[in-house]
Amino acid sequence: MPDLRTLLADLAAEGDSLDALVAPLPAARWADPTPAEGWTVAHQIAHLAWTDGQSIVAATDAGAFAGLLEKAMADPGGYVEEGAAEGAAEEPGRLLARWRDGRRRVVEALAAVPQGARLPWFGPPMGAASMATARLMETWAHGQDVADTLGERREPTHRLRHVAHIGVRARDFAFRNRGLAPPDREFRVALTGPGGEEWTWGPADAAQSVTGPALDFCLLVTQRRHRDDLGLSARGADAGRWLDIAQAFAGPPGGGRPPQGQASGGRASATA
Repeated sequence: MPDLRTLLADLAAEGDSLDALVAPLPAARWADPTPAEGWTVAHQIAHLAWTDGQSIVAATDAGAFAGLLEKAMADPGGYVEEGAAEGAAEEPGRLLARWRDGRRRVVEALAAVPQGARLPWFGPPMGAASMATARLMETWAHGQDVADTLGERREPTHRLRHVAHIGVRARDFAFRNRGLAPPDREFRVALTGPGGEEWTWGPADAAQSVTGPALDFCLLVTQRRHRDDLGLSARGADAGRWLDIAQAFAGPPGGGRPPQGQASGGRASATA
């Protein structure tokens, strides 16, 4: 696990990468629909800005976050949609400036969290490093929606390892979230990074395994691509089942994306 300083630098870089895609857009293109049903480019950025705001509160004021959590639990889906819709209604330049400010403040807030402290969240409490990883994962996932909308191919980077890591760590959650008992043994996960390097998790002699490109695994666990469109292989029935239900984000199971060539389905939310 990288140290917090490295994680925060990578989080900032991931935000900068998405910023470079949206900053040159004319105002009209912020209204372009993205693969997430009902969400425009503006909704994607507004959602990230909104979640950054929630993260800052979690890192700086646990009492205030308890109030946010109570509101979210009353209407989880509506709470997220409301935040995205409000931000999407802003003038694009103002939204962009607010998102940039929030990104900076998230990094500052997480850097100041005492070592070993646990931060409240919409899922289980987490440390600052886990929060930074979650923010990077979500920035990358929503950035993929924007890139797909604009017809841009993003060059994979070493930062995918953080996304893959949270996807692997969320295996048991994905099973429980579907009302299924998690497998009682670890899988071997061996992924090929952007430079051809191998990234591994789990024992080398595990009976079940998942292998393939790291980019494909990240697209799967963030539910930005359907399994049928990816070059991932599973050995073992449980490993295969995991690839059908994997999610790297907290909250209800996402609707995922249909195989390419089929009509768009629901939104894969990477909110909490």
